[in-house]
Amino acid sequence: MLSEEEKMLAGELYAAFDPALLAARTRAKRLLHRLNVTEYLLTDAARLVLAELLPHAGENLYIEPPFHCDYGSNIYCGNNVYFNVNCVVLDAARVTIGSNVLFGPGVQLYAATHPLDAVVRRTLELARPITIGNDCWLGGGTIVCPGVTISTGCVIGAGAVVTKDVPAYSLAVGNPARVVRSLR
Repeated sequence: MLSEEEKMLAGELYAAFDPALLAARTRAKRLLHRLNVTEYLLTDAARLVLAELLPHAGENLYIEPPFHCDYGSNIYCGNNVYFNVNCVVLDAARVTIGSNVLFGPGVQLYAATHPLDAVVRRTLELARPITIGNDCWLGGGTIVCPGVTISTGCVIGAGAVVTKDVPAYSLAVGNPARVVRSLR
């Protein structure tokens, strides 16, 4: 029998209020408090907090507080990743971020989602993985919806709501985001 965390990561319906998941989110919130309030500047102490919060991050991860995530442990970053202020990563599923990726202020990555059936939604949740390729730039206020892949070399215009996959080396803008031109 799968644990609630295993169900969550497998994209199955899961109980978000499972004690183990609650404990993992509480741990993340304590670390986020240290990052967002106590440390705030990216000092050596803040880097230690980030290493604990995001154990799967590559070198040169830079986060401008405040920052929010659900677990942190489901975020996988390459090297040279920059999050500007007020970014949110709801990492109930794996969120994979390549190397040399820039996030403008207020970017939100939503791997978490909910069932459409109202009765099921009362007690169970869902999650779908998000993937961002290498060398991407997501402009301020971008929202990336559950299950979306943004391929290598993309630029997502400020305020875009990305509901579908974006092919490599594309410029996508709007709500919902649509590819307006190739960057190659």
